Parts: sequence; C-alpha cells; structure tokens
Amino acid sequence: MSTKLHAAARQIGEIVVGKELQIRQALTCLLAGGHLLIEDVPGVGKTTLAHALAISLGLRYNRIQFTSDLLPADVNGIAIYARETNSFVFHPGPVFTQVLLADEINRATPKTQSGLLEAMAERQVSADGVTHPLPQPFFVIATQNPAHQVGTFPLPESQLDRFLMCLSLGYPDAAAERALLMGEDRRTLLKTLPAAMTAEELAQAQQDLRRVHASAALIDYVQALAAASRQHGLFADGLSPRAALALLQAARAWAALEGRDHVLPEDVQAVLAPVCAHRLRPAHGVARTSRDLVAQLQAAVPV
Repeated sequence: MSTKLHAAARQIGEIVVGKELQIRQALTCLLAGGHLLIEDVPGVGKTTLAHALAISLGLRYNRIQFTSDLLPADVNGIAIYARETNSFVFHPGPVFTQVLLADEINRATPKTQSGLLEAMAERQVSADGVTHPLPQPFFVIATQNPAHQVGTFPLPESQLDRFLMCLSLGYPDAAAERALLMGEDRRTLLKTLPAAMTAEELAQAQQDLRRVHASAALIDYVQALAAASRQHGLFADGLSPRAALALLQAARAWAALEGRDHVLPEDVQAVLAPVCAHRLRPAHGVARTSRDLVAQLQAAVPV
C-alpha cells in the first residue's frame, strides 16, 4: 500500500513543485485519519495542494470558500419544511463528502467555525435532534491566511486541536518557481490528474496502521515529550493527552510510509512540529515562535 501512497506523492509533487516534505507530511496526516490545516500567505499553493490530495487519493470532495457572512447551515445543511409530507426534510450541506476543502477558514466568524467542530470530532452532523453520519473516510483540509491579515478571525484553541497537523508551504525556491512560470497552469494539470488509489484502499491502509508496533520505550519517549511541554515553562499550556495520542498516530503513519512495521524515535521527531506547534502557545514573556520552541523541546528531551 505504501507504493500507491508514494505514487500519489510523486504526482502531487508534479503539481505542487519543490514541496516534497510538506506533501509527505500531508499524506501522513490523512493516512493517520486526521484533519489538515495549511497556513500561509495567499498564492503559495495551499488550495492547489488540497485539491491534488483529494484527487490523488480517489476521494470525493467539495470546496467551500469561507467568508464573513457564511452561516453554519451553509456548511452542514438545514431542515426545510415540506408541505407535501407535512414534515421537515433535512437537506445535506457540502460537508457531506469525503474531503471538505475549507478555503480560508479563518475568514468565517467564530459561530461558523464552531459549526464544523462536531463534523471534525464525531464524523457526524446533528440537526433538529437527528444525527446524520458523514461519508467515510472524512477529512477536512482547511487553508488559512496569517492572523495579521485583514478580515481574519483566529481559530480558537479547541478548533485548532481538531487538526491533527498544521503545515506551512512557504515561498518556492528559485528552481521550483521557474518550473511554475514555464510550465502549464496548475488548474489545467489538476483536471488531468488521475487517482493513484481508491477510497477503499486508503481506508484499508488506515486500518493497517494498527499493526505498526510502538514499543514501551517509544511510548516512554512520547510521554516524556508531553510531560516536558507541561513542565519546562516554555508554553502557556502543555500538550494534552489527545495531542500525545495524535503524535503517536502520526508517527505510526510516518513509519508506514517508510515501509516499516514499527515506530522509531526518528518518526516521532519527523512529525513533532506539524502535530504540536499549532497546539502550543509560548508562555507569557517568551519571545519565540511555537515551532522554535518545539525544536527546543525536542532537543531537551533525551531519546
């Protein structure tokens, strides 16, 4: 199965040029069954990466452009009275898909952002006392602009915690940018992109993660990282047990992509920043970014 995932990574790399590490991290996130947040300035390929991921993994997807006037019902759906049956009929919203591309999610109001919480956490939508299950597998791939840009509403900690990983693409290097300038339009290439695997194969690969072994010593290492985040005074709040579980699951997925049936400390370190940095805020008076502090945390905890 890792062969097909690598094939998906290669063809995504032909669309999003020069971002092999971020593509692999994104595939790790979806293989682990988590939601993905891509944060960066406009125009660096966030939405293109999200589209390419959905197509390459053979998943149905919908895209929502989040704006300040978007309502929760515009995402989840709404019950409308039907005169013929004298009852309310639920009309599913665009969230009823396998991949929801939430473009510029932080341009929506907190009320609309919170409307996604149940879908992300429980894979279901409740309306008028009735629970509607979402298709499986179900992922939210969200993009957001930096918080300092005009018209953004920062995601609250509870919403950020629902994203297994957070990535930043950054500007391309000179060679990658030249390939973009001289090549075909990325949207045209997306239309010709084949599916490298099916949704059923992806679901099976997720099930196979349970067989990736994490030793007691490896669990000790994950626990030590979580404990250090709570005790070293670098962060306002440390990693929660849910974050530690997310770290271990992402490390299993990274190991599976490497073709191994066991997790190494290097796997944990490879996913530590994208899994943990968005969950941690620097403590008051600490003038460093969360990613820098996560690197410091990794260096401080012995393997």
